[in-house]
Amino acid sequence: MPSVTTRPCPADARTALEQAGLAPAWARLYAARGVTHPEQIAHRLPQLLPPVGLLHVERAAALLADAIAANKRLLIIADYDADGATACAVGVRGLRLLGAQVDFLVPNRLEHGYGLTPDIVKLAAARRPDLIVTVDNGIAAVDGVAAANALGIPVLVTDHHLPGDALPDAACIVNPSQPGCGFASKNLAGVGVMFYVLLALRAELRQRGAYAQQPEPDLRALLDLVALGTVADVVRLDANNRTLIENGLARMRAGKASAGINALFRAAGRDPARATVFDLGFMLGPRLNAAGRIDDMALGIECLLTDDPATAQQLAQQLDTLNRTRRDVEADMLEEALAILASFNPSDSHSLTAYQPGWHIGVIGILASRLKDKFHRPTIVLASNENGGTGESGELKGSGRSIPGLHLRDALDLIDKRHPGLILKFGGHAMAAGLSLSTGRHEEFSRAFETVVRELIDPADLEGVIETDGELDATDHSYQLAIELDHAVWGQGFPAPLFCATFDVVAQRVVGEKHLKLKLAREGEVFDAMRFFHPDPLPDRIRAVYALMPNEYNGQQSLQLKLQHWEPAGE
Repeated sequence: MPSVTTRPCPADARTALEQAGLAPAWARLYAARGVTHPEQIAHRLPQLLPPVGLLHVERAAALLADAIAANKRLLIIADYDADGATACAVGVRGLRLLGAQVDFLVPNRLEHGYGLTPDIVKLAAARRPDLIVTVDNGIAAVDGVAAANALGIPVLVTDHHLPGDALPDAACIVNPSQPGCGFASKNLAGVGVMFYVLLALRAELRQRGAYAQQPEPDLRALLDLVALGTVADVVRLDANNRTLIENGLARMRAGKASAGINALFRAAGRDPARATVFDLGFMLGPRLNAAGRIDDMALGIECLLTDDPATAQQLAQQLDTLNRTRRDVEADMLEEALAILASFNPSDSHSLTAYQPGWHIGVIGILASRLKDKFHRPTIVLASNENGGTGESGELKGSGRSIPGLHLRDALDLIDKRHPGLILKFGGHAMAAGLSLSTGRHEEFSRAFETVVRELIDPADLEGVIETDGELDATDHSYQLAIELDHAVWGQGFPAPLFCATFDVVAQRVVGEKHLKLKLAREGEVFDAMRFFHPDPLPDRIRAVYALMPNEYNGQQSLQLKLQHWEPAGE
C-alpha cells in the first residue's frame, strides 16, 4: 500500500504570495510547487523565454528565411504521436503563414518505424524537397541524415529528445537537450521547439524587411496546437510550458481554436469553451494518438491542418473510431498481461519486463504505462514486429515507462554499453523510452534491465508515495474552488492538488456497476463523493486522499470529491 505524505510548503513563500494578494488556499498550493512570486503564475506571453537562448535557433531561422526567399520546397518529417502531429501541424501552418512552400510526411508506425530513417529519406526524396525539417525526431537520425546528405538534401533537425553519443551531420540542429544549449527550459515538447523556431524565423524575416509594407503573421493562432502537444507529451510543466498551455487554453475557451481542435472536442463530447488540461491530456490527446497507434498519423495531422469544419469533423470522427478500437485492443492486452503476471510479486523485483509476440506494437506503450501504474515498477513491454509491426526480420519492439527515481533512457544506455548488440536501437526520456531487440533475447534483456535498475534506483522509490497538500478546511470546499482548480494548469512537475482528511462514510452505493457513490461527513459538513472503477464498499470511517471536482447534472452545479486513495481511520 502506498504511503501518504504532505507536500512541503515553505512558509516564507506562502506568506509572500498571500501578501501579494493571493487567497490563502491558492498561496499554499502554489508555494508548495515552488512559486515564490505572482509573476511566476501570471502566464503572460511576454514572459516567455526569448528564442535567442535556444542554441542554433538563429541559424535555423536564416536557413528557413533563405529557403523562403528562393521559393524552395520544404518537407516536414514528423513523429507519429500527438506531440509529433501537433508539431507537424504547427510547422506546416506556421511556415505557410511566413511564406514557405511546405508539405509533410509522417512515418507509419506499423510500416516504417520511428524517425528519419534511410527508408523514409527515400520516400521523402520522391517529393523532391530542397530542405527536410524534422519535428519531434531527428536527434538520433545519424543514418537518416547521412542518407539525405548523400542525396544532396540538407536537414534541419528540430527535436527535444535526449541525444546519443553522436549527433547527426545536419545543416542545423535545434534541441534544448543537445550539448552546449543553455536554454533555461529543457522541458519544451517537440511542438514547443517548432513554435520557437517559427518565432525566430519571423524575427529574421522582420529584420530582412519582410513586414515593412504588410502586417506580421500572428503566431498566437498556433497556440492551441502547442498546448495540446505539450500536455499530451507529458513533459515537465515549468513556468514556460505553463505559459504556452495557459494561452492555448485561453484561445480555445474564446472560440479561436482551429477547426480540428474544435472537432476533436466535439468527438470527445467536451466543450472547448470550458477547455481544461484534463481535456487535452485525456480526451483529445488519446484520440489523436490513436491514429499513430492503430492506423496512420497522417489522418490526425490532416485533421489539425484543415480549416473546413465539416472535413475536420469527419476526420475527428474517424479518430474517435480508431480510439475505440485502441481501447478494445488495450483492454485485451492488459487482461492477457495480468494473467501472465498472476504470479509476479513486485517485492521480488525492481523492474518488470513483459513479452508476448502477438501484442500490437502500437499499444505496447499504453500497456507499459498501465502495468507501471499497477505494480509501481519501471516497465518494459515487448512484442514482435511481425504482428503488424515493422523493422528488420526477427526484431522485437519495446516500449517502456518509468517511475520517479529512475531515468529510463539512462538505464537503457547503461545496458547498451555493458551488453553491446543486445539493444539494437533505443531512445527517449527519463520517464518513457522505446527500443528494439533481436528475437529470442527478451529474457537476456529482462535480466540486464533488472540488474541495472537495482543499481540505479533507490529502494525507497519502489514504495509508492502519494503526495498531497494536506488538509483543506471544510469551509474552503466549494464548487467555485473546484472550477478554479479545474481550469488551472497542472501536470508533470506541477501536480494537480490532492487533499487528505478523515471522513465518516454516511452513505454508499454502487453506480454503473463499477463505481462507488458516497456521502462523506467531516466537521459538520456532508460532501458528495465518487470512487471511480472501485465498487468495493468502504468502512464507516476512512482517511481519504481526494481531489475537488465540479459536477453538473440536469443543469445543477455542485461540488463532488473524487477519491483517489483511502485507508481505514481509527476513532
